[in-house]
Amino acid sequence: MSTAPVAVVPALEITGLQKSFGAIRVANNINLALPSGARHALIGPNGAGKTTLVNLITGALRASAGKVLLDGEDVTTLSQAGRTRRGLARTFQVNRLFRGLTVLENVYLAIGERTGACHRLWRSAGRETTVIEEALDHLQSLELVADACKLVRELPYGRQRLVEIAIALAQRPRLLLLDEPAAGVPSSETHLILDVIARLDPNITVLIIEHDMDVVFRFANRITVLVAGAVLTEGTPEEISADERVRSVYLGERRAVHRG
Repeated sequence: MSTAPVAVVPALEITGLQKSFGAIRVANNINLALPSGARHALIGPNGAGKTTLVNLITGALRASAGKVLLDGEDVTTLSQAGRTRRGLARTFQVNRLFRGLTVLENVYLAIGERTGACHRLWRSAGRETTVIEEALDHLQSLELVADACKLVRELPYGRQRLVEIAIALAQRPRLLLLDEPAAGVPSSETHLILDVIARLDPNITVLIIEHDMDVVFRFANRITVLVAGAVLTEGTPEEISADERVRSVYLGERRAVHRG
């Protein structure tokens, strides 16, 4: 007796997503599906609508039409906090760290918010040993333990980006959105970001928005190209690199030269 195949629910599914500000449409009928554990990149020229799409996925912006589903659940009308509770975390183009606090304190706050420890005002932070231990575990995984007691503002920018990733991971996401994680990081330090991404739990679905094509081509299994708020094409890194439309609107000759 044969059994029907079990349908695989994408970790993230976007259908017909649109966003307009008056007569200006900044997201136009976007469809995207990421399977669990995907390593997917979103690229496009400046003004293509990449960060707008991230804001629609996370709930920072409300869609004018279309749906956003996380693990098959429609979250289109949920707040940012509601989507975070369902396993979505993100980083930002410009980090939003507490620069006057230590690295450990920044990660502690993220875990405390998730677990409710931050609301137990009658207890000192030092008594929340499980939160401290988890924070140190995250710092250990990103090789940041040596910086735990340093103020964030004392760190080089590349290591500040790692702290932001640590905070995102402290939320225990199933879907992680990295908005230009290499932005502002010296080229000599981008390997730190790539090494961290390569070591992420393979069960975490990752969508990266990035201008640095070396980062994109080293990271992604599949790439979506966004132009003028709409999907131009999607494919493997090899297919995207060879696509003349992509080369004309974004990659240009510099990528052709780079790839030989």
